[in-house]
Amino acid sequence: MEQTLKAAHALFAERGYGPVTMDEVAAAVGVTKPLLYNYFGNKERLYLACMEPAGEALVASVVGAVEQTSTPADALRSGIHAFFDFVDEDRSSWRVLFDETLPAEGGIAKRVGEYRTRIAELVAEALLAQPAPSSRVEVEAMSVALLGAAEALIRWWLRSEALTAGATAELLIRTVEPGLAASVEAYRQKAAGPEAR
Repeated sequence: MEQTLKAAHALFAERGYGPVTMDEVAAAVGVTKPLLYNYFGNKERLYLACMEPAGEALVASVVGAVEQTSTPADALRSGIHAFFDFVDEDRSSWRVLFDETLPAEGGIAKRVGEYRTRIAELVAEALLAQPAPSSRVEVEAMSVALLGAAEALIRWWLRSEALTAGATAELLIRTVEPGLAASVEAYRQKAAGPEAR
């Protein structure tokens, strides 16, 4: 079973969910295709079995980094660095988790969405802990935007390798911090009323 998951994970990471067939996985492991179906049921379940350890490891990495901090700003910074460090250390898990050939619907899409939601919630908690947080709706929107920016920047970094993981994380932090600070300041001014302007 472990050998099967290792071989399947490697194939999915290298070529993506769409192109890989159960025949190829069976051949890579040295088992029959019916035996592979007997263990996993179908390709989607096999992919989920490969993806879930990667997703849990990513979330644990980000949670662990955030839990070591004492301020919301440090939590955000540490979480972003942990995200980039995870990808730098385990690129195949990143490719399995954020494969662009994944189906847009179904069990895999739902599970990937759950990992994204968990990470976005960590970001939201850090933003809500700011001295004068924005409204919950704005925080949720910023969290989703930040996660999307991190994913896009990671894709660029993996293609170009123009910067280190740490330098790329810092680029994202420098880009988003002014906007977050401006949002907090706007909230403070709104809360203080017209006389504070």
